Amino acid sequence: MRQPNWVPAGTDLEKPNAARMYDYYLGGSHNFEADRRTARKAVELWPELPQIMRANRAFLRRAVQYLAESGITRFLDIGSGIPTFGPVHEAARRVAPDARVVYVDNDPVAVAHSRLLLQDDPLSSVVQADLRDVDDLLARPEVRGLLTEGEPVALLLVAVLHFVPESDDPHKLVAALRDALPPGSALVLSHASLEGRPDQAGAHQDLYRRTPTPLTMRGREAIGAFFDGFGLVEPGVVYLPEWRPDDPEAVGPHPERMTGVAGVGRLP
Repeated sequence: MRQPNWVPAGTDLEKPNAARMYDYYLGGSHNFEADRRTARKAVELWPELPQIMRANRAFLRRAVQYLAESGITRFLDIGSGIPTFGPVHEAARRVAPDARVVYVDNDPVAVAHSRLLLQDDPLSSVVQADLRDVDDLLARPEVRGLLTEGEPVALLLVAVLHFVPESDDPHKLVAALRDALPPGSALVLSHASLEGRPDQAGAHQDLYRRTPTPLTMRGREAIGAFFDGFGLVEPGVVYLPEWRPDDPEAVGPHPERMTGVAGVGRLP
């Protein structure tokens, strides 16, 4: 198979990848047949998955714009995937044209494409690093520069922590990131929830175990604990469509069917 010019040499095109599957769910073109095949199986099990992914991206946009309107102009997006279909820099700059963004991902294809996409953007940078090695991530010059100049930073952990197993102690990782943030910073977080569609959770997690990025869905209490040390912004930790919707009438009677929960917290 001939590799597109945005794919780094040596990439295994036959192994499905969560970042590229997410791109497929959003309607993007930066994915391979192995990603599409696995994603189609997931949709057969759970037909609402593309809607859930779009609801997650819509939450990201609303949260970023909310924080930009509150004066935050620095964004650290960890687990950013491929920044297409309303990425952070576009959402933030609708409000704050000088917003700076550092994208972080551990997937070489996502990183390669992000760098190609953002090569002419002096206010955005891309780092290949792993959330599970938080000391290395925080030591990267791009990340260190964003965090140490005295202004608040929005830390984005959107649809990434459910790819961190309990053996890597995700709450400890988030606490380390929190402690590195300047005063007044924020946490934007979404996470796959066990409560929304418990009938689908087991099969969905089984499917992702066949990929290099297994999925760990968590309960609302465990997800809420990621906000320890932050003051939650209203309406708190809620289902994706319920977080400050553009049109409250569009939420519908069953927001739990979007299954992911989300919230925003602020440091003093």
